[in-house]
Amino acid sequence: MNSKPPKTENNPLLLDHQLCFPLYAATNLLTRVYRPMLEPLGLTYSQYLVMLVLWERSPVKVGDLGDCLHLENGTLTPLLKRMEHGGFITRQRDPGDERRVLIALTPHGDELRHAAKHIPEMLSRQLGIDEVAGAELRNAVKSLVGVLTNKRYQNSTLSSKRSSE
Repeated sequence: MNSKPPKTENNPLLLDHQLCFPLYAATNLLTRVYRPMLEPLGLTYSQYLVMLVLWERSPVKVGDLGDCLHLENGTLTPLLKRMEHGGFITRQRDPGDERRVLIALTPHGDELRHAAKHIPEMLSRQLGIDEVAGAELRNAVKSLVGVLTNKRYQNSTLSSKRSSE
């Protein structure tokens, strides 16, 4: 008995028919492209994303950082601890609300901004994507992120309503 369905273009379970797979593969491949650019800075890809937020605004609350990067506290906390040990950031209680932790750049973390300025241009060159194509791709993915973020918010609101009933 053959348990494998025939490969047909109508099979909804083909890997090539999934929305999630090209996004997953692109994320993995893109992370690999970034790696040699970030190694001289002593940063991983995830740490680079944190630094991008902090270069825009510092200090920032841990919760706001998690929201911005779409990361949960269980993922963010160990990442931030490693960055603190690496001398990139500081973590301090918010004097206005002791329950909150503020993340700020150290002088070393702030200095990396200059060294990282070339990374977006290097990435574009390596990928062979011009500014227009890059903007179109970024906008399409941002649109999907918006849909998923809205859906996640709706689902969490629905879950809280159910648990309070």
